Amino acid sequence: MRSADLAARIGPVSADPIPFDQFMDAALYGPAGFYTSGGAAGRRGDFLTSPEVGPLFGAVIARYLDAQWRRLGEPDEFVVVDAGAGPGTLARSVLAASPECSDALRYIAVEISAAQRERHPDGVESVEALPSERFTGVIVANELLDNLPFRLAVFEDGWREAYVEQGSDGRWTERLSATFDPPLSWLPESAPFGARAPLVDRAAAWVADARALLSAGSLLVIDYGVPHTADMAHRPWRDWLRTYRNNERGEHYLSSPGAQDITTDVPFDQLPEPDSVRSQAQFLQLHGIDDLVAEGKRIWEEQAARPGLEAMKMRSRISESEALLDPAGLGDFLVAEWRT
Repeated sequence: MRSADLAARIGPVSADPIPFDQFMDAALYGPAGFYTSGGAAGRRGDFLTSPEVGPLFGAVIARYLDAQWRRLGEPDEFVVVDAGAGPGTLARSVLAASPECSDALRYIAVEISAAQRERHPDGVESVEALPSERFTGVIVANELLDNLPFRLAVFEDGWREAYVEQGSDGRWTERLSATFDPPLSWLPESAPFGARAPLVDRAAAWVADARALLSAGSLLVIDYGVPHTADMAHRPWRDWLRTYRNNERGEHYLSSPGAQDITTDVPFDQLPEPDSVRSQAQFLQLHGIDDLVAEGKRIWEEQAARPGLEAMKMRSRISESEALLDPAGLGDFLVAEWRT
């Protein structure tokens, strides 16, 4: 891609090396970045997330919201912020589940992409950014933190920060800084030559800012990640630093900026310490997925002779639960909760 083409796609291009997080910010959220352009319908058009498996995930989230509403004394206004809402799939499923808190519910779907916001369902407030006023309720961030721009550490006789620069041919390449001084506490002292690790400062700041918005309530973060950064430093970096495009793995992360998603496993030890961390399978079971599946089986069996649309939806809960609880897939995602 020529330099002029690249500048037109992601915005002004610095002549000096820039930290990787600035490159990623422009590639995903620049004037014509991957998310802001809506050209690929955002990440929701490039791989499957839990809400897209079917309505069961949203039904369990609705149960979690009811539990938090009751914990907070059943307030007359109960605000739920769906951060990184995409086209509103989770919102549709939550509202369709008719939670007990419905009469008090004020559902705010936050999505940076205008193209995605146009697809949000009726019954939600569709906005571009988090609220500015504090509130009582819940913030849900499903697969959001992995897309917040991160810095990149590379091991070469010590940990160094990766900077990115564009050559005269328009190609982007890396240049490394001096070693970190002082060393960063969550990086291991040694690692294989060329090992990489994400530095998720922005994700940590987002969590802190989101918590500060809650006068009472909880922040729920669901994402693919690992408990410790050191685990990532000893894995092949292509396992956790990934790109996606058209429902397939994309090219190298420096290729085609603005035309593909860039994402990372989230190292949860770099975030503010949560009150609890569970796998997605554990979280969904804690909040009643098994009961919902049993209900689906019962209704299907009762109506199997002359099944209608509702019976077919109930039957689908079985396959949906298998995907959501899969220990080799979505079930292994981490769910962190901060309570105020």
